[in-house]
Amino acid sequence: MKAIWKDTIIAESDATLVVEGNHYFPPDALKREFVKESATHTTCSWKGVASYYDITVNGETNKDAVWYYPAPKDAAKNIAGYVAFWKGVKVVP
Repeated sequence: MKAIWKDTIIAESDATLVVEGNHYFPPDALKREFVKESATHTTCSWKGVASYYDITVNGETNKDAVWYYPAPKDAAKNIAGYVAFWKGVKVVP
């Protein structure tokens, strides 16, 4: 699977986990040169507190387009540190 924004691969892996229809990529699949920590946090009732990254490609930023659970609740501990995408990021085989 590949996560693509602005014709740039942001993450790539053949070991994603699907949760609630979203592909979660292993932490080492994320191309960190395109992301920066965001101050945004949200809470999921069963997964816990999510943190976010902004994506920047060629000077354009997609705020909070990547999320992950650094310390998820027990029910979601299999996705600890894994990243998922939204806000126009295409996830394709």
